[in-house]
Amino acid sequence: MDIRFVNPFVTAIQNVFKTMIATDTIIGKPFLKGTDDASDADVYAMIGLSGQVMGMIVIAFPQATALKIAKALTGEEMGIDHPDLGDALGELINMVTGQAKSLFTGVVANISLPNVVIGSQMQTLDTKQPTLVLPCDSTLGRFRVEVTIATAASSATQKDAG
Repeated sequence: MDIRFVNPFVTAIQNVFKTMIATDTIIGKPFLKGTDDASDADVYAMIGLSGQVMGMIVIAFPQATALKIAKALTGEEMGIDHPDLGDALGELINMVTGQAKSLFTGVVANISLPNVVIGSQMQTLDTKQPTLVLPCDSTLGRFRVEVTIATAASSATQKDAG
């Protein structure tokens, strides 16, 4: 994975959480997601990238963290079945990805509409591309950001090899 696509997400996560949710976020040591990688997440906000870079960005939250973050973002107490929970978390990943995309240099990228899924131990992306996990900690709880990005040229090389 090209580091020029990872650092923008580190910056965007910290900026969005600081400005929109009024919380600092500490990002731990990144690691590659493995097939046996266990996560305590059960709420997933996802958004796709297309253009000269392709991939998927996922913010995976434990339920309690997702609810605290949604409340901090909207000012409204929400339960897991609240009709606006998906909108709040979808907007969060939209802001993070949009800001990160604005920091990409030398490439054109488009972002899709966000999607929020609730369920435990979900497989968020089945790909031959590596997924970098950014473990995050905030006063509202722990969560993780999964970044899977390939340039159009590296994706074509993967398809030719596969």
